[in-house]
Amino acid sequence: MKKITVLVPAYNEALNLPNLATELNAITSDTVCVSGHQMDMTDYEWEYLFVNDGSKDNTLEVLHNLRNECDRINIVNLSRNFGKENAMLAGMDYASGDAVIIMDADLQHPVSAIPQMIYWWEQGYDDVYGLRNVRGKESWLRKRLSHTYYALLQGSTHIEILQNVGDFRLLDRRVINAICSLRETQRYTKGLYCWVGYNKKEVLFDQGDRIEGKSSYNLKSLINLAIEGITCYTMSPLRIAAVLGFIVSIIAFVYLLFVLTKTLLYGEAVQGFPTLLCTILFIGGIQLIAMGIIGEYVGRIFTETKKRPVYIVESYNGKKI
Repeated sequence: MKKITVLVPAYNEALNLPNLATELNAITSDTVCVSGHQMDMTDYEWEYLFVNDGSKDNTLEVLHNLRNECDRINIVNLSRNFGKENAMLAGMDYASGDAVIIMDADLQHPVSAIPQMIYWWEQGYDDVYGLRNVRGKESWLRKRLSHTYYALLQGSTHIEILQNVGDFRLLDRRVINAICSLRETQRYTKGLYCWVGYNKKEVLFDQGDRIEGKSSYNLKSLINLAIEGITCYTMSPLRIAAVLGFIVSIIAFVYLLFVLTKTLLYGEAVQGFPTLLCTILFIGGIQLIAMGIIGEYVGRIFTETKKRPVYIVESYNGKKI
């Protein structure tokens, strides 16, 4: 019997977890028709692996109560909040299934899509990812910014970037092993899914709205995630800074020749202090931007050279590690 792990990173999701566990139990004990084939979900062994990412509410207590009612549940409790990317890696390290389904705890990822993912996995696909057909209650500005970000990221790398695709997916064991072998501290898992390759298949789903609680992803978090994606996945910012510096240098050199020629031919004194000041400030701004980009990459190199663990587990199923 094949074993499937449902991996759920959780941060302050105490209100959503009971509903999620109920829906998982319902779908995994049902018989579902997928593409004309009857799939009995009881033919698989199931594990629900929850990773408590340093929640400040009673998420851990709720998880232990659920585990007392359902022996399928296992709990990885991290020593503090390491972030969703690192929490997912912790779950992948502890997952024991032949395939791992990653989903959020807020019920925005429909459990009804799980049988479809398993069906295509059985057809030989290694990465069955959920493609958002409807993004739920998102503002027009957020949708446009997301589209622009993925367009910029795709334009800066030769690896295909999947738009409207998140972490909701089924991964075969060999894909999990490949991702777990990549131990960088600054992680952008959505890029790693594409980088490792393997056979991919999309499954359309309508993203629901959060049932309870408030998302921990605010504007600052999304900006940081975007910076992580660009700096972890491509060196294009460095190339852009180099090209921009070269262009500014050419313009400055041409302007210098113009001023010297004008002075030699007409004997005019060099005038225009405001112009000079604006030029200095412009070039100085370009230099600061370039230094900031370089500093961002150097900082990441510094972080990686320390070789600290990506996460620290405080306990597993209540037993201290």
